[in-house]
Amino acid sequence: MSSLSRSSSSKSNVKTYGSRTSLPRQPLALSTSAPSSDTAVELSSPLKHSGALKRKRSTVPSLLDSLVSSPPKKKRTAAKQKENRPVQPSTSSMTQLHLAFGSALKTCKLCSLSYTRGAPQDEQLHKSHCQRVTKGMEWGKDEEKGGEVTVVREGVKLKGGLKGRILQVKADIKGKGRLGTKVATLLSTIDLALSSPAIPTESLSRSKLYIFLVPSTSSTKEKIAGCVVASRIETAMRIVKKSENTGLNNLVCVDGEEGGIFCDPRPLKTPMGIPRMFVASEFRHKGIASSLLTAAAKNFIHGYELDPEKGEVAFSQPTGDGRGVMFAWGGENVRVFEE
Repeated sequence: MSSLSRSSSSKSNVKTYGSRTSLPRQPLALSTSAPSSDTAVELSSPLKHSGALKRKRSTVPSLLDSLVSSPPKKKRTAAKQKENRPVQPSTSSMTQLHLAFGSALKTCKLCSLSYTRGAPQDEQLHKSHCQRVTKGMEWGKDEEKGGEVTVVREGVKLKGGLKGRILQVKADIKGKGRLGTKVATLLSTIDLALSSPAIPTESLSRSKLYIFLVPSTSSTKEKIAGCVVASRIETAMRIVKKSENTGLNNLVCVDGEEGGIFCDPRPLKTPMGIPRMFVASEFRHKGIASSLLTAAAKNFIHGYELDPEKGEVAFSQPTGDGRGVMFAWGGENVRVFEE
């Protein structure tokens, strides 16, 4: 250290105190770019000795190198990488969709009801309606309590060995307990099956239901195999026979099916009309409709049996099947009335 002090005093004005030398501070000239590993680093200093202060850079990175070199890039955390990563659609949750260009409306071949496929309410309505129309509604003994039901005939023999009984119920009993609920459901089922409007309340007050019951094979309850609604009416129209030589200009056509039914528009007094007639498809062609019509003709007016051959019974606008039953039971003298 003493040789370094003497040598320095000859070249610069440096104050020394003992063995320590106070040097004026000079800023270090630092390069912003890191030097290569195989070159020497020379510190800029006021002391210039021939190689006294020169040293080769160590291969171990120093603190100065870490300060001089450009700061390392920050590593992105896993959360940051996940946040910036583009979201890929999940193929496991994707569902193949199909476009249906066909109509969703379906018509049942058994009950002829049109409903919307895939609609829960429509499908449930169709299921219940189809069961009633094809196999008949259930009838329990509880419905006959209360004195509102009259047994018209028992042990009625049908084709195929089947036996049943016929009941008479007032049509305007709707809303009165179990029987009222059963009658209301029965009437709405018949209207829907025949595509007919509901019978007006005023007409129901003058009407009676004749119900044909058969034993049920699946339970102790009976099945409603058929029903005829008989109403008190005032007038009806006479059906014109094909053999009559009458001009068609003044006639009224009341049915467009199979050529239609032509009637004389002049009103004739008629006591009873049949606005509704229905038989479940499973029990058709067994004589149930004819048995119900006969029971209505005998019991509608107390103490008097109506005769269709005399024109005392009329039918509302009949369907194709209903027209066949009408002529088979009542002959050519039955009449037609407007509801």
